[in-house]
Amino acid sequence: MELRVLAIRNTDEAAREMRALNVHKGGIDIMAPKSVSRVIKVSGLSSDAFNIIKQEMLSAGGDCAVAWNAFVKRRKQTQGLIIGTVAQINRLCVKLDKQPLGLARLGKMLSGLEADHCRRVFSLCAGKYKLNLDRRVHIMGVLNVTPDSFSDGGMYFDKEYAVAKALNMEEQGADIIDIGGESTRPGAKPVSAKEECRRVIPVIKGLARRLKVPISVDTRKSEVALRALDAGACIVNDVTGLKNDRKVAGIAARYKAAVVLMHMKGTPRTMQQRDPVYKDLIGEISSCLRESADTAEAAGVKRESIVLDPGIGFGKTVEHNLRIINNMREFKSLGYPVLSGPSRKSFIGKVAGAGEDNRQFGTAAAVVLSIQNGADIVRVHDVRQMKQAVQITEAIING
Repeated sequence: MELRVLAIRNTDEAAREMRALNVHKGGIDIMAPKSVSRVIKVSGLSSDAFNIIKQEMLSAGGDCAVAWNAFVKRRKQTQGLIIGTVAQINRLCVKLDKQPLGLARLGKMLSGLEADHCRRVFSLCAGKYKLNLDRRVHIMGVLNVTPDSFSDGGMYFDKEYAVAKALNMEEQGADIIDIGGESTRPGAKPVSAKEECRRVIPVIKGLARRLKVPISVDTRKSEVALRALDAGACIVNDVTGLKNDRKVAGIAARYKAAVVLMHMKGTPRTMQQRDPVYKDLIGEISSCLRESADTAEAAGVKRESIVLDPGIGFGKTVEHNLRIINNMREFKSLGYPVLSGPSRKSFIGKVAGAGEDNRQFGTAAAVVLSIQNGADIVRVHDVRQMKQAVQITEAIING
């Protein structure tokens, strides 16, 4: 007799194991949702609402965890954890359909949550390009046209060198080239839109007809975004998630460009001066990213043109960065593709004692775990080396 605990992450994997045992298809449809457990955090409901949820989950064989005194104090707003299998939570959704206290809306939200959380089929529309992110993880190559970026500042400040570097990254396997003209390293001083354009626009124009992959502009300014898109870029990578300049979203919509919306606490100049503090790290980042996505869609950006980035290294401690990578799949619940940008970041140096020019292996480890935990795009400096890490990771995950 042999025993083995299976690592089942979703109903598709459960169904695959059952098919291997030659289980009847009708049985698989019933049993696969019973094979996967979820713990779903819910905020903003009353104690009375959670009391109903708890009773329904207990009757279905699951449970609901709330503060020990929540039902005694009957709070108007509190938090709770819904605990159960996918099948039990589906049963709860049906029961909540006609309930008061916001529970009918919760039921509808829960119904879509599992699909978003496990979703692997994403197409990113960026101008004339359509990137099929479900086929494989995509690589965004970093090209800093700045004198002061933390890792490669000054290396590609000359236009011809920058163009040559971008073409080389494409040859090595980059799916997107991300060009930035303003350093966002901790403590960096802002530059004017005029200076930023002076740095990036000639490079974008020099690459627009030579690259076969889309060009992204790393900017938080609408004036730079406008000129970059006009010059041939088709993605705007905004490290402030539209918090700095909301006009960026309208400009992206006008050009049918994609947007990468990142979370950042503070500004590049101030974000690491004091240890950043979060009451609920993943929850606060998720809420901020949801607001950014809502802002983009309200301005006319299509849902299939939005990517979310939790902002590794931007207003986070070493521990925060490690937790973000370890919990990256939670951001998938928002329903958009997720980008991870750990490349050469200082947390790698602090954990491994490695200088800025010696963080390739640490970056590769962070890239691998980001992909295993749900990242659809990785933003890296060392394209050739990270391409290999991506390929092996996907081969292992996909069998």
